[in-house]
This record gives sequence, structure tokens and C-alpha cells, in this order.
Amino acid sequence: MATHVITGAGSGIGAAVARRLHARGDELVLHARDAGRAKELAAGFPGARTLVGDLADPERLSWAFSHQSLPDQVDSLLHIAGVVDLGPVGELTPKTWRHQLNVNLIAPAELTRHFLPQLRVSGGHVIFVNSGAGLNAHADWSAYAASKHGLKALADSLRHEEHGNGVRVTSVYPGRTASPMQAKVHRQEGKDYDPGRWIDPESVATTILMALDLPEDAEVNDLTVRPGR
Repeated sequence: MATHVITGAGSGIGAAVARRLHARGDELVLHARDAGRAKELAAGFPGARTLVGDLADPERLSWAFSHQSLPDQVDSLLHIAGVVDLGPVGELTPKTWRHQLNVNLIAPAELTRHFLPQLRVSGGHVIFVNSGAGLNAHADWSAYAASKHGLKALADSLRHEEHGNGVRVTSVYPGRTASPMQAKVHRQEGKDYDPGRWIDPESVATTILMALDLPEDAEVNDLTVRPGR
């Protein structure tokens, strides 16, 4: 039975992935930003463990984890949580930049550092759910895109560093996906939100599980998923 550490399991792609893994009987360790959110996740996924720590404050994750029991076995680490705030470069504040860089880039690096020993033992898998913005940046997307371009660099470097240890690393680049984050993006863009126009989170979950379930002799480095409608 595999054990998966998942961020962002409360909604969207993360929730879809957690549901699929939970349904097949795998062990889940679900990251939550606070105790209240952890309680909600535990209720939604009976039998799952939770791990509390604020991704927006990555420097305190070590302290938070030192007061909790980390899993001895980790077969995959799934970085799915993310935040977005749009705006032109001329108007974005350091606080806005810092928040997106912390949650989308620095916290995944810190979580990976914590779980690498277990991943090396298991020959595990690290999956970074990136974004189309991690490959191409457009107007008003500078801070978010910078964090996601950085996440691509993190994944690429980690892959080279850990290949000899048997750790696989995959980046997934979804296009616009029907989720609470996408609804927020549309509000910031001043556009009407129609979830039917965008990728269903279950479809992205299918691609993630495909990469996760490959035999050990193969590794998917990069997956780009675009809206099919």
C-alpha cells in the first residue's frame, strides 16, 4: 500500500487526486494550513492523516513539523496547492510577490527537503502541479508566472540531483481548469466564469495518476494538459 503526501487536497485538482487515491485504498497524508482545515480534510477522507503547516510561511514549516509525527514511509509527494493574484508589474506590491513565491515555490522546496529521506528509501515520486503560466508568461501574470517558472527550475534540478537515488520527478502543466482558483482568476480579469469551458479537475487527476502508476523503468518528466473544448 503506497503512502502519498498531498498539498491542496481541499479543492480542485488536489481534491480529485486525493479522492482517487483514497478510493483505491492508498494511505494519504493531507497537508492543511491550520487545525481547522485539517479537521475538515480528516472528515472528508476517513482514515487519512493530516499534517499542519502554513505554506505562506515556509520558514516556520520545520518548527510546525517538529511538533507532529511525520510518516516513516512516503511513496509520493504531490505538490498541488497554489495561490494566484493577478496585476500589472507597476502595481504589484512586495507582499503580493512574496505570498505567491512562498506558497508556489519556496514551500514546495521546503516540503521536498523534509521528505527526501523517505522518498529515497522508497524510490518515490515527486509531482509538481505547475501551470501553463510556468511555460509562458502573459500580461498581469508576472508574479504567478515567476513562481511557476521557478517551480519548473526546482523540478528540473531535483530530477537531475535525485535520479541516481531512484526518485522520479514529474511536472504537470495544466491549462485553465474548473476550480475555485479559476473562478478567482475570472473575477480578477473581470470576466464571467463558465466552468464548462475548462478542464475538469478529474481529467488532470487522470494524467497525474498515469504518471504516478508508471512502472519503475519509466519516468514522465513533463506533462502539458490543455482544454479539449
